[in-house]
Amino acid sequence: MLDDHWPLRGLTVRTPRLELRLPDEEELAEVAEVAARGVHPPDARPFLTPWTDGTPAQRARHVMQLHWTRLGAWTPEKWALDLVVFHEGRPVGIQDMRAQDFGVRREITSGSWLGLEFHGLGIGTEMRQAMLHLAFADLGAAYAASLTFPDNLSALSVSRKLGYRPDGISRDLLHGRVVESQRLRLSREDWADQDRPPVTVSGLVGCEEFFGISAG
Repeated sequence: MLDDHWPLRGLTVRTPRLELRLPDEEELAEVAEVAARGVHPPDARPFLTPWTDGTPAQRARHVMQLHWTRLGAWTPEKWALDLVVFHEGRPVGIQDMRAQDFGVRREITSGSWLGLEFHGLGIGTEMRQAMLHLAFADLGAAYAASLTFPDNLSALSVSRKLGYRPDGISRDLLHGRVVESQRLRLSREDWADQDRPPVTVSGLVGCEEFFGISAG
Protein backbone atom coordinates (compact mmCIF):
# COMPACT_ATOMS: atom_id res chain seq x y z
CA MET A 1 0.00 0.00 0.00
CA LEU A 2 2.79 2.46 0.87
CA ASP A 3 4.50 1.84 -2.47
CA ASP A 4 1.22 2.59 -4.26
CA HIS A 5 1.27 6.12 -2.83
CA TRP A 6 5.06 6.59 -2.93
CA PRO A 7 6.40 4.47 -5.83
CA LEU A 8 9.88 5.97 -5.45
CA ARG A 9 10.39 3.34 -2.75
CA GLY A 10 10.58 0.74 -5.51
CA LEU A 11 13.15 2.59 -7.63
CA THR A 12 16.46 0.69 -7.67
CA VAL A 13 19.69 1.26 -9.61
CA ARG A 14 22.21 -1.60 -9.84
CA THR A 15 25.80 -1.86 -11.04
CA PRO A 16 28.07 -4.91 -10.91
CA ARG A 17 28.96 -4.18 -7.25
CA LEU A 18 26.39 -1.73 -5.95
CA GLU A 19 22.70 -1.20 -5.34
CA LEU A 20 21.26 2.32 -4.93
CA ARG A 21 17.76 2.88 -3.57
CA LEU A 22 15.73 4.56 -0.86
CA PRO A 23 16.26 2.90 2.53
CA ASP A 24 13.78 1.58 5.03
CA GLU A 25 14.02 3.05 8.52
CA GLU A 26 16.51 0.47 9.82
CA GLU A 27 18.74 0.94 6.77
CA LEU A 28 18.56 4.70 7.23
CA ALA A 29 19.81 4.24 10.79
CA GLU A 30 22.63 2.05 9.47
CA VAL A 31 23.83 4.58 6.91
CA ALA A 32 23.55 7.32 9.54
CA GLU A 33 25.89 5.24 11.71
CA VAL A 34 28.33 5.05 8.79
CA ALA A 35 28.36 8.86 8.71
CA ALA A 36 28.78 8.96 12.48
CA ARG A 37 32.03 7.00 12.12
CA GLY A 38 33.35 9.60 9.64
CA VAL A 39 33.24 10.44 5.95
CA HIS A 40 36.67 12.04 5.69
CA PRO A 41 39.82 12.46 7.86
CA PRO A 42 39.22 14.82 10.79
CA ASP A 43 41.96 17.23 9.65
CA ALA A 44 40.38 17.68 6.17
CA ARG A 45 37.49 19.83 4.99
CA PRO A 46 36.53 18.52 1.51
CA PHE A 47 32.80 19.35 1.74
CA LEU A 48 30.65 22.41 2.33
CA THR A 49 28.77 20.33 4.92
CA PRO A 50 30.89 20.63 8.12
CA TRP A 51 31.03 16.89 8.80
CA THR A 52 33.71 17.15 11.49
CA ASP A 53 32.20 20.04 13.48
CA GLY A 54 29.63 18.02 15.42
CA THR A 55 29.62 14.84 17.44
CA PRO A 56 29.07 11.41 15.86
CA ALA A 57 25.48 11.47 17.14
CA GLN A 58 24.90 14.86 15.50
CA ARG A 59 26.27 13.59 12.19
CA ALA A 60 23.92 10.63 12.32
CA ARG A 61 20.91 12.83 13.08
CA HIS A 62 21.88 15.19 10.23
CA VAL A 63 21.76 12.30 7.74
CA MET A 64 18.37 11.12 8.97
CA GLN A 65 16.79 14.57 9.18
CA LEU A 66 18.03 15.57 5.72
CA HIS A 67 16.60 12.36 4.27
CA TRP A 68 13.18 12.93 5.85
CA THR A 69 13.18 16.66 4.98
CA ARG A 70 13.91 16.04 1.33
CA LEU A 71 11.20 13.41 1.00
CA GLY A 72 8.67 15.58 2.82
CA ALA A 73 9.42 18.64 0.68
CA TRP A 74 9.36 16.74 -2.64
CA THR A 75 7.42 18.27 -5.53
CA PRO A 76 7.71 17.61 -9.28
CA GLU A 77 9.04 21.17 -9.62
CA LYS A 78 11.76 20.82 -6.96
CA TRP A 79 13.08 17.49 -5.73
CA ALA A 80 16.11 15.84 -4.18
CA LEU A 81 16.64 12.08 -4.34
CA ASP A 82 18.94 10.61 -1.67
CA LEU A 83 19.88 7.11 -2.79
CA VAL A 84 21.59 4.96 -0.18
CA VAL A 85 24.49 3.00 -1.66
CA PHE A 86 24.68 -0.68 -0.70
CA HIS A 87 27.89 -2.67 -1.16
CA GLU A 88 27.86 -6.37 -0.33
CA GLY A 89 24.41 -5.81 1.15
CA ARG A 90 25.39 -3.08 3.63
CA PRO A 91 24.95 0.71 3.41
CA VAL A 92 28.23 2.52 2.71
CA GLY A 93 27.15 6.07 1.80
CA ILE A 94 24.67 8.24 -0.09
CA GLN A 95 24.52 9.41 -3.69
CA ASP A 96 22.07 12.23 -4.28
CA MET A 97 20.77 14.15 -7.23
CA ARG A 98 18.69 17.32 -7.10
CA ALA A 99 16.77 19.36 -9.63
CA GLN A 100 14.49 22.34 -10.02
CA ASP A 101 12.01 22.48 -12.91
CA PHE A 102 13.59 19.33 -14.30
CA GLY A 103 10.74 18.74 -16.72
CA VAL A 104 11.81 21.88 -18.60
CA ARG A 105 15.48 22.42 -17.72
CA ARG A 106 16.53 18.75 -17.84
CA GLU A 107 19.49 19.39 -15.53
CA ILE A 108 20.46 17.73 -12.26
CA THR A 109 23.07 18.54 -9.64
CA SER A 110 24.61 15.71 -7.68
CA GLY A 111 26.49 15.21 -4.44
CA SER A 112 27.68 12.23 -2.46
CA TRP A 113 29.50 10.98 0.57
CA LEU A 114 31.07 7.64 1.40
CA GLY A 115 32.03 6.22 4.77
CA LEU A 116 35.74 6.67 5.44
CA GLU A 117 36.34 2.94 5.74
CA PHE A 118 35.07 2.46 2.18
CA HIS A 119 37.35 4.99 0.49
CA GLY A 120 39.87 3.77 -2.07
CA LEU A 121 37.77 0.90 -3.44
CA GLY A 122 36.41 2.63 -6.54
CA ILE A 123 32.94 2.81 -5.01
CA GLY A 124 32.72 6.60 -5.37
CA THR A 125 33.18 6.38 -9.13
CA GLU A 126 30.77 3.50 -9.56
CA MET A 127 27.97 5.10 -7.53
CA ARG A 128 28.28 8.31 -9.56
CA GLN A 129 28.12 6.29 -12.78
CA ALA A 130 24.94 4.63 -11.52
CA MET A 131 23.36 8.00 -10.76
CA LEU A 132 24.38 9.42 -14.15
CA HIS A 133 22.81 6.47 -15.93
CA LEU A 134 19.54 7.08 -14.11
CA ALA A 135 19.69 10.79 -14.95
CA PHE A 136 20.65 10.55 -18.61
CA ALA A 137 19.40 7.19 -19.84
CA ASP A 138 16.18 6.92 -17.85
CA LEU A 139 15.09 10.46 -16.93
CA GLY A 140 16.29 12.19 -20.09
CA ALA A 141 18.65 14.73 -18.52
CA ALA A 142 20.61 17.04 -20.80
CA TYR A 143 23.23 18.05 -18.20
CA ALA A 144 24.60 16.95 -14.85
CA ALA A 145 26.39 19.46 -12.62
CA SER A 146 28.67 19.03 -9.62
CA LEU A 147 30.36 21.40 -7.18
CA THR A 148 33.67 20.53 -5.54
CA PHE A 149 36.23 22.36 -3.41
CA PRO A 150 39.43 22.87 -5.47
CA ASP A 151 41.44 20.82 -2.95
CA ASN A 152 39.04 17.86 -2.97
CA LEU A 153 41.28 16.00 -5.37
CA SER A 154 39.49 12.66 -5.20
CA ALA A 155 36.12 14.17 -6.18
CA LEU A 156 37.73 16.22 -8.94
CA SER A 157 39.46 13.10 -10.23
CA VAL A 158 36.15 11.23 -10.43
CA SER A 159 34.50 14.13 -12.27
CA ARG A 160 37.29 14.46 -14.81
CA LYS A 161 37.39 10.70 -15.36
CA LEU A 162 33.67 10.77 -16.16
CA GLY A 163 33.96 13.61 -18.67
CA TYR A 164 32.87 16.67 -16.68
CA ARG A 165 34.15 20.04 -17.88
CA PRO A 166 34.87 23.24 -15.90
CA ASP A 167 31.80 25.47 -15.54
CA GLY A 168 32.93 28.40 -13.38
CA ILE A 169 32.78 28.74 -9.60
CA SER A 170 30.23 28.92 -6.81
CA ARG A 171 30.72 31.14 -3.72
CA ASP A 172 29.22 30.11 -0.38
CA LEU A 173 29.61 30.85 3.31
CA LEU A 174 31.28 28.40 5.71
CA HIS A 175 31.87 29.47 9.31
CA GLY A 176 31.34 33.10 8.37
CA ARG A 177 33.85 33.22 5.52
CA VAL A 178 33.49 32.91 1.77
CA VAL A 179 34.60 29.64 0.22
CA GLU A 180 34.73 28.84 -3.47
CA SER A 181 33.76 25.60 -5.16
CA GLN A 182 34.69 24.53 -8.67
CA ARG A 183 31.56 24.05 -10.78
CA LEU A 184 31.70 21.15 -13.23
CA ARG A 185 29.24 20.15 -15.94
CA LEU A 186 28.69 16.95 -17.91
CA SER A 187 26.63 17.00 -21.10
CA ARG A 188 24.56 14.12 -22.34
CA GLU A 189 26.84 13.85 -25.36
CA ASP A 190 30.04 13.65 -23.28
CA TRP A 191 28.40 11.09 -20.98
CA ALA A 192 27.45 8.94 -23.97
CA ASP A 193 31.08 8.95 -25.17
CA GLN A 194 32.39 7.45 -21.89
CA ASP A 195 33.02 3.79 -21.21
CA ARG A 196 30.58 2.77 -18.47
CA PRO A 197 29.82 -0.31 -16.39
CA PRO A 198 26.48 -2.03 -17.03
CA VAL A 199 23.70 -0.34 -15.07
CA THR A 200 20.13 -1.54 -14.66
CA VAL A 201 17.23 0.54 -13.37
CA SER A 202 14.02 -1.02 -12.07
CA GLY A 203 10.87 0.40 -10.54
CA LEU A 204 10.82 3.63 -12.53
CA VAL A 205 7.36 3.04 -13.97
CA GLY A 206 4.92 5.07 -11.92
CA CYS A 207 7.61 7.48 -10.70
CA GLU A 208 7.73 9.72 -13.76
CA GLU A 209 5.36 12.36 -12.44
CA PHE A 210 7.47 12.71 -9.30
CA PHE A 211 10.36 13.89 -11.49
CA GLY A 212 8.16 16.20 -13.56
CA ILE A 213 8.38 14.12 -16.73
CA SER A 214 5.93 12.08 -18.79
CA ALA A 215 5.77 8.30 -18.78
CA GLY A 216 7.23 6.42 -21.70
